[in-house]
Amino acid sequence: MELIKKIKQAEAQAQEIIEQTKAEAAAMAEQGRKHRQQLLEEAQQQRKKAIEDAVAAAGTQALAEAESLKAQAEKDRRQLHDKANAKINKIAAKVMDYLKG
Repeated sequence: MELIKKIKQAEAQAQEIIEQTKAEAAAMAEQGRKHRQQLLEEAQQQRKKAIEDAVAAAGTQALAEAESLKAQAEKDRRQLHDKANAKINKIAAKVMDYLKG
């Protein structure tokens, strides 16, 4: 009788150990899931920040390039204007000489 009682007690302890182990395994799995989720969120935040930084840098670079192109266009326009004025003055002088002469 005592042996049966000890066997039942051992079975109860074994079942308790099994239940405790299951609970610990479930807790560890949940902790691992939470950790992976946290890592994923951090990676997404880093990705978002990297994209925002790249967009900001591209915007700054685009503005600088636009200003450079605008300055070059103004320089080219002035050179063309000066060249055209020189030709106009030269032709006007020839016309005036022709008309005088």
